[in-house]
Amino acid sequence: MQYKRADRVADVIQRELADLLQRRIKDPRLHRVTVTGVELSDDLRLAKVFYCFMGESAEQENVARGLERARGFIRRELGKRVYLKFLPELDFRYDPSFEYGAKIERILKELQTDD
Repeated sequence: MQYKRADRVADVIQRELADLLQRRIKDPRLHRVTVTGVELSDDLRLAKVFYCFMGESAEQENVARGLERARGFIRRELGKRVYLKFLPELDFRYDPSFEYGAKIERILKELQTDD
């Protein structure tokens, strides 16, 4: 299986973003954010950053605002760590897959207790 350059760069960006969020961001809204994936356009100009967070679903809007507010700082710090001709624009998108997984797990547990 052959990987495109965009896929390899996306993996590097995901690792660096996760490290930045864990170690460099001081905004308390972003302490429980996890980067679940990065999709990079073929021209490496746009990065869709998928994230989830551990907390109440009501906090989702605050987390999104925190990421938008920190976008410039995150991109600047990313530029210091990843050397590319053009640093991609970051587009943060909430990833609901963990919520779905937790919901399915609850349903399966309920079915087990019913038996």
